[in-house]
Amino acid sequence: MFHDLTHRFHDGMPVPRLRVGEFGVRIEPYLTHVDTSPSYDHKSEFEITMVSFQTSVGTKLDAPRHRFHDGEDIASIELTRLIRSGVVIDARHAQPGECLGFEKVKIPSDLAGQAVLVNFGWDKFWGTERYYDHPYLSREVVQHLLDHRISMLGVDCSNVDSTSDMERPAHTWLLREGSLVVENLRGLDALLGLQFRFYAIPLPASEAAAFPIRAFAEVI
Repeated sequence: MFHDLTHRFHDGMPVPRLRVGEFGVRIEPYLTHVDTSPSYDHKSEFEITMVSFQTSVGTKLDAPRHRFHDGEDIASIELTRLIRSGVVIDARHAQPGECLGFEKVKIPSDLAGQAVLVNFGWDKFWGTERYYDHPYLSREVVQHLLDHRISMLGVDCSNVDSTSDMERPAHTWLLREGSLVVENLRGLDALLGLQFRFYAIPLPASEAAAFPIRAFAEVI
């Protein structure tokens, strides 16, 4: 059984932190059926689509290059690092902007090599301003996950860090060690208590620091 954990990628979709003049996501015809029909003597016709976006958008993967100028780019990440056994941490009780320490979340013991996905339940606010006032894990919890050699940390909100913490400890500590970061997941409720493989698959985009992915889980 497969569970899709990806927000739909569409024209005009929510893009955080837009700069003045920045357009977000555009998906539009590059050549339409009407444009191409004469080239095929009106016996067939095709559409070619043009997509424009900055890469930290939608359900997406952060490579080490996102944080470190000399870090691995998206294309450098082998598929074996993008397909991992996963575990979901239930944090649906979290409040807006709340820092969750060990007293607020139950952390499984066997984490080595796992994709750890935190279910804040924040995907229900996707497309609203409240989505960006999200909870996050404390520095102590992040360090614990790193000490236990997780392969990646995923969240169903816009950032694994508090946006008020300029050090960005989760990004900094995890990406420095080659542990990957996935943000803007959805539908993690369906995986609570289940064993599954987690897939976080981007195009192998050279020199990209981050990239949208098709994230999904295979229950085993």
